[in-house]
Amino acid sequence: MDLFAPLLSQMVFLFAFIAIGFILAKWKFIPDDSSRVLSRLENLLFIPALVMGTFITNCTVDTLGKMWKLLLMSFAVLVVLIPLSLLCAKLVFKENYLRKIAVYGLTFSNFAYMGNAIVSAVFPEIFSDYLIFCLPFWLLIYLWGVPVLLISGSGEEKHTLKDGLKNLANPMLVATLIGIVLGLTGWGLKLPSAILSVINVSGNCMSPVAMLLTGMTLGKLDILALIKKWRIYLMSGLKLVVYPLLFILIFLVLPRNAFINETFLICSLCVAAMPLGLNTIVVPAGYGKDVSDAAGMALVTHVMSIVTIPLIFMLFQAVIL
Repeated sequence: MDLFAPLLSQMVFLFAFIAIGFILAKWKFIPDDSSRVLSRLENLLFIPALVMGTFITNCTVDTLGKMWKLLLMSFAVLVVLIPLSLLCAKLVFKENYLRKIAVYGLTFSNFAYMGNAIVSAVFPEIFSDYLIFCLPFWLLIYLWGVPVLLISGSGEEKHTLKDGLKNLANPMLVATLIGIVLGLTGWGLKLPSAILSVINVSGNCMSPVAMLLTGMTLGKLDILALIKKWRIYLMSGLKLVVYPLLFILIFLVLPRNAFINETFLICSLCVAAMPLGLNTIVVPAGYGKDVSDAAGMALVTHVMSIVTIPLIFMLFQAVIL
């Protein structure tokens, strides 16, 4: 199982865009408000397009009918991840805002950009299954993760019902719901090819722009001071080592049956072992929030994952498969 080549390829691509963003911001080649403009584009266009395209393609009646067992087990994984992440975030951070960022990052990893690349390269026979497995994660991200954890605020201020509904009615959730309707009815694939191309190309912009935004955020910060924050490394260790090892331990005691099979195990471990997702930077930045700690955690977890992901999957192959 060669994980090094696909992982290295993704990391080179990732850090090239981060480096470009860092240089552009550090040496003032771009206006100071550029990161805010990019983050708003991400929230209003690129992320909604990515999510809508994902559901149009994968959330079909035929797919749900064939894959309902895998989808059910995906929800079961979330039932494990959410309370675990709430507990870990409470132990690591005192500030409510950072706790919310931590809960999001621990629950929803970079299962799309990084996960897709690794599964398609190492486990190509289950890649389509992996895309289906991730649908509940996409859904919960925009039903709960984004409006409650990333948009709602620091947690110190009081929020009215109107505030909650406003946070919920964000472009990303609206795009999710539209994508589900278009996918289930089959209307999405009947859209004119030009419209589908706009959706797909806009969605493809999400990751490069998110990485540019990460670099631009880091370019405005004192990197040495940032990487000295011990909580960043504690979070990184939890996400990249403790979580996947815990899943492997659970796999050892679970019986094999129609629900708990090799496909489910691989998909589950992949979402558990990936680094923090870039939404922890992109979404809060679009709403004017401080993303310095989130950028630090994203940077450290992506660097560490070059080592941790191959080791975790080699262990998984040795003791589970």
